[in-house]
Amino acid sequence: MILMKAIFISYNQAYGEEISEILLEHKQKGYTRWQDIQGKGSFNGQPHMGSHAWPVMNNAILTVVKDERVEEIMADLKKKDEETPDLGLRAFVWNIEQAY
Repeated sequence: MILMKAIFISYNQAYGEEISEILLEHKQKGYTRWQDIQGKGSFNGQPHMGSHAWPVMNNAILTVVKDERVEEIMADLKKKDEETPDLGLRAFVWNIEQAY
């Protein structure tokens, strides 16, 4: 049995394809991406609402990865966030109980 985790990544659209490239660097081809989503960070983030007052938007990716890839991917995502903290990037990991 292969143990898997889901990584949900929410990020400022200004990152463009950079987040997908991080996954590809870790040989993670599969993901689902949502574009132009709204939200606000829970720490010190500004609203990303696509409005006149708050014009920025977010994107999000959900990817299911083998357990042994999680730590490295999360480390690279954290590094990217620390390089440009004003943009906003958050990642969360969930257990996957079944997949086919």
